[in-house]
Amino acid sequence: HATAYAMIAYQTGYLKANYPVEFMTALLTAEVSNKDKVPIAVDEAKSMRIVVLPPDINASQTAFSIEPDKQSLNGKAIRFGLSAIKNVGEAAIGTILAARAKTKFKSLTDFCERADQQKVNKKVLESLIQVGAFDAFGKRSSLMLGLEGIRQKAGANQREANSDQVSMFA
Repeated sequence: HATAYAMIAYQTGYLKANYPVEFMTALLTAEVSNKDKVPIAVDEAKSMRIVVLPPDINASQTAFSIEPDKQSLNGKAIRFGLSAIKNVGEAAIGTILAARAKTKFKSLTDFCERADQQKVNKKVLESLIQVGAFDAFGKRSSLMLGLEGIRQKAGANQREANSDQVSMFA
């Protein structure tokens, strides 16, 4: 029993020393269900001088991922995964990735129009804005202020597109 633990400790230490970015990415992905351990693992990655990039609606995957980064020592950085964000579930992530597969999002309005409002609700959007996933589109405070109006307009457009009824001006 002790020999098996020693072997696992040796292998873990080897991977952490020789493949630090890959090791920390795997660790963060494994701990994603435990929201208390993610910040500890992020701090550990930063202490190892690994760049941890914030969530980005146009770059983040479901899990933590490795991206090329010119500012880091070894040319690699860890991109924060969408599944680690509080209030963002699997259904919302699937909808986001499917909508992003065609083209990247150009704005918060574009995102709200293309993502299914039933799965990506207000709570999900607020969480994404608060963690900085939409920082490329403006300041968080202004995005939060305009969110309700954008959601209402996008929801009306989605309902109209899904309706079998033709409008008088169509």
